[in-house]
Amino acid sequence: MKISYNWLQSFFNKKLLIPEKLAELLTMRSFETEVIGKNKSDYILDIDVLPNRAHDCLSHIGIAREISVLLGYSLNLINYNKKLKENSKELASKLIKVEVKNKELCLRYTARVIDNVKINPSPDWIQERLRSCGLRPINNVVDITNFVMLETGQPLHAFDYDKLVSGKIIVRNAKKGEKIISLDNEEYNLDENILVIADEKKPVCIAGIKGGKGPEIDAQTKRIVLEAANFDFQIIRQGSKQLKLETDASWRFERELDPNLTEEAINEAAYLIQDIAKGKVLKGIVDVFNKKIIPKIVVLEIEKVNNLLGVKITKKEIINILKKLDFHTKIIGSKLNVSIPTRRIDISIPEDLIEEIGRIYGFEKIKSKLPKASLISPVRNENLFYKNKIRNIFINSGFSEAYNYSFINDKKYSINKNNQNLVEISNPVSQEQKYLRPNLILNLLYNIKDNKRFFNEVRLFEIGKVFSKINKNKIEEINKLGAVLLDENKKQTQEFYYLKGIIDSLLNKLRISDIWYDDAIEENDLSIPDFCDKNRRAQIKVGNDCLGWIAEIDNSALNQIGIDSEIAAFEIDFNKLVTLATEERMYLPPSKFPSVVRDIAILTNKDTKIVEVMNLINASGGALVKDIDLFDIYQGDNIPDSKKSLAFHIIYQSDEHTLTDKEVNNIHQKIVNALKKEGGWEIRE
Repeated sequence: MKISYNWLQSFFNKKLLIPEKLAELLTMRSFETEVIGKNKSDYILDIDVLPNRAHDCLSHIGIAREISVLLGYSLNLINYNKKLKENSKELASKLIKVEVKNKELCLRYTARVIDNVKINPSPDWIQERLRSCGLRPINNVVDITNFVMLETGQPLHAFDYDKLVSGKIIVRNAKKGEKIISLDNEEYNLDENILVIADEKKPVCIAGIKGGKGPEIDAQTKRIVLEAANFDFQIIRQGSKQLKLETDASWRFERELDPNLTEEAINEAAYLIQDIAKGKVLKGIVDVFNKKIIPKIVVLEIEKVNNLLGVKITKKEIINILKKLDFHTKIIGSKLNVSIPTRRIDISIPEDLIEEIGRIYGFEKIKSKLPKASLISPVRNENLFYKNKIRNIFINSGFSEAYNYSFINDKKYSINKNNQNLVEISNPVSQEQKYLRPNLILNLLYNIKDNKRFFNEVRLFEIGKVFSKINKNKIEEINKLGAVLLDENKKQTQEFYYLKGIIDSLLNKLRISDIWYDDAIEENDLSIPDFCDKNRRAQIKVGNDCLGWIAEIDNSALNQIGIDSEIAAFEIDFNKLVTLATEERMYLPPSKFPSVVRDIAILTNKDTKIVEVMNLINASGGALVKDIDLFDIYQGDNIPDSKKSLAFHIIYQSDEHTLTDKEVNNIHQKIVNALKKEGGWEIRE
């Protein structure tokens, strides 16, 4: 915001600091300020007013108030209310009527009528001040409205009264399809999201943003309606962004202004028009407001000021600082009842007042001290700890984390056919958010669809809540961990087995043992979503406890989504995972004796489970079988269609002695015999 140094000087009887020193003082206490240039004999300050002070400091008077507090100078403000002379014979209310359709959007609308104005160029001193602040002079009436806006912070607008239909002003939302041509001859399409000032026929102004053609001030204007209004800052911001139109007025209204400022500003403008344009001000103000804004009272404890700032400031000094800020105080014991000027919208609680006291006192005077407090380590949040740990495990395995909304729409609803426990939202924000998700995988599948256009391999995981209906009055909310895998490059032999390995790795790193996969699932079992392939699915179990499921996604579901590739997925109950996880480690010293590795290949039926073969090897081999690794699955040439070949490394090792060939041969033969007799499988030589 550009501020004229000479204009600031006009508010004080004493000489101000030189511009550079003044800019330094303002920067130290409140704003970011620099001297950006010299205009004839005037210096221009560029002041970056922070949002919390925009209510009262986007003006020359606002900055002058700050300077008066910081330098201790008395502020000389003219009371235009007293200087203004009204024409007692005519009432403004007889000529102009104001109707506000929505008082929540227009908090106050103040209007005056001025007759017999003479439109001429403005005096040089007004033109010079406008140019200093980057505004172009137009004529005396328009220039005065701009001058008063720069001085007080309140935007104003002037209408030619004789060009308003029926002498009525209506503040309303625009109608869809309405248009307006602005003062700079730009046409704008309006709708219900734009607030307008209208007469009985059409919009004449985009409220708080820009005036329109029609009732504009020109050389023939004799009677004017002067407007000073206060609009809801959100509707002005919304309209400004929608129309891509930002003005000095909208910039101020968007940052919220004091409704009580309208009367002060309109009286100043009326006086200047009376004095410069020789207009006659009709008696009275047409004033429509939602509710009167009165000063807030904030109770401030003296002890709290010193405790919070960490420095001793006397009661007298605190009262003096508040008085400089124009806060009226009343002492009640060790407390102060502080009356806040309505322009200070940023002050509402004691801490706001304490910040103001510290700012004026000088934060640089408060010495840094280490806090005196006993530091106690917080209780560890297990859920948060394991969320972070699991995230790291998946990221290190090449997965990316997804964050989805907890909602699904009708399209996703139809893919998940087990819908009897689905939770429908009674008042959804949109049809895309009609149901709460019953699992994580539905949204993750659509994530895969979106990413498949750019990548041949997609690995995603998510930790989030899923929802199901227990009964009419109760909804169950569970934390789940879900993951999906697409690999069109076929780096892995099968997505299903790769994900199974990821689960094994995850559970092992969380120190969870006794993991197994149960594929004996009944047809109507609802624990696994029905969009999973019924021939390639299993429950993930630890002992007898079911943690979740792993499956390939059924082709019909993938076709419905629009995916033509194989995808595997799993979902695990996160809360159970946290309960079972531990950081305890059991140390077993490695054997001092060497291991012996023997390979074995068997021919089995196509539907034989690998775990069945491994269990039989372990059972027949006994304690000397330390590990079994499956290193090959083969189907193809020289193998019947109904068969598959499985090849294993069997690792033998003793903790007590070095194994001899004879011992290993005997155990290995025992395993071979068990596989032939008990398993009924053929040993491949």
